[in-house]
Amino acid sequence: MTKQILVTNDDGVLAPGLLALTQEMRKIGNVTILAPDRNWSGGGHVKTLDRALRLREFRLEDGTQAFGSDGAPSDCVALATLGYFKEKFDLVVSGINVGANLGHDVTYSGTVTAAMEAVIAGVPGVAVSLEVPEGHIGQIDFSASAYAASIAVQNVLEHGLPADTLLNVNIPFLKHNEIRGFRITRQGLRVYHSRLDERVDPRGRPYYWIGGEAPTGVVETGTDVGALSEGYISVTPLQLDLTAYRAISDINTWNWQEQTPL
Repeated sequence: MTKQILVTNDDGVLAPGLLALTQEMRKIGNVTILAPDRNWSGGGHVKTLDRALRLREFRLEDGTQAFGSDGAPSDCVALATLGYFKEKFDLVVSGINVGANLGHDVTYSGTVTAAMEAVIAGVPGVAVSLEVPEGHIGQIDFSASAYAASIAVQNVLEHGLPADTLLNVNIPFLKHNEIRGFRITRQGLRVYHSRLDERVDPRGRPYYWIGGEAPTGVVETGTDVGALSEGYISVTPLQLDLTAYRAISDINTWNWQEQTPL
């Protein structure tokens, strides 16, 4: 039976990475596209409840029909899985994102949280991101990323994923023949160099930019950061259960009886 695949992203419905992913997914099954109508990078896991969501039709560069929403990537997945389309989806693939999503990035990333929303809806989710160097100029070759997405998706369709689990796939910025293979990894440590830039507008009112240099990572074997640094594609299974189980026993020893306020 032909598989039904939903493609989305956080770079916007007309992003070239989404087109590359769509063309690769067509080799596996029927593809439906619903993605944000603008860039939502860094938008995180959003559910829009305080306003109506609107959709309109787009055409990708190759003529493919696509739909764009003014909501976040996770909104797009919710719309699709809640019934905007008649078909039931076998898989949701999000990407191909311009920029890796490693370590703590996954909580900020619209690419990854779109796959999280799929899992919440009971549909397997795969997020795909390409590590593009900061300040890169010129066209981006998505062929290696599309290949990695294809391998990941075919494996998920064949073997399935545990409940509450998605795959986060990151590809190094290398030519296809330079990539050393796949590694199954855990989340690494991302190091952020954020700073607050305070400015004053022409009317004398302060405003703020959160800026700073691009994040780096701690290179450690077995992690997503380490795999990319060694030229491997990183595949990290992520779970939605964020419970810190190792902390439960310690926190249970605290005094949880009613106390006099300090």
